[in-house]
Amino acid sequence: MTFEKYDEMVFIFDHPLIQHKVSLLRDKNTDTKEFRELVSEIAMLMTYEVTRDMPLKEVEIETPIGMAKTNILSGKKMGIVPILRAGLGMVDGMLNLMPMIKVGHIGLYRDHETLEPVEYYCKLPDDASEREMVLLDPMLATGGSASAAIGFLKKRDITQIKLMCLIAAPEGIARVRKTHPDVQIFCACVDKGLNSNAYIVPGLGDAGDRLFGTK
Repeated sequence: MTFEKYDEMVFIFDHPLIQHKVSLLRDKNTDTKEFRELVSEIAMLMTYEVTRDMPLKEVEIETPIGMAKTNILSGKKMGIVPILRAGLGMVDGMLNLMPMIKVGHIGLYRDHETLEPVEYYCKLPDDASEREMVLLDPMLATGGSASAAIGFLKKRDITQIKLMCLIAAPEGIARVRKTHPDVQIFCACVDKGLNSNAYIVPGLGDAGDRLFGTK
């Protein structure tokens, strides 16, 4: 897997399979079933790089032919936290590769008066503070929800956090980098910016609506 460094904490994937699937994801004619499958597949492919720094330990295993010294994961705990609701589409792809990881959930809405994100739901593994947690959100637009979600996790003593998204706007990246410079960001594509409605351009529309067939 290869990727381009946007800066020292932002990683943009350039693997042909990911770019191909993102193109299909953008197409307005892609139906809900295929869209859901593509989101899961892209998340699974991105998991390879997001987990690249997981430590290994050497063990001895008996094969049908003889003994072999080989490596297995060294017990570093990981968890994933989708931001409701669109982040749910990325969960199965990661679980396909890492069925042992634990899954939390966080839900946010924007207060119409203050325009600030408000947490309405949060359920995390009991040992979340001991884990590296990967926050999942397909679209990093203004960065407001992602920044708030990271802040809510930090208030619960979670210090090891990564953010994984499919498509990002420069504005969203800049906001997360400013508010949480310690958090690595992994994304499949960075688009040119936001329109007047804060949608990513060209983007793919509303990821939650396209995942669940709502409007």
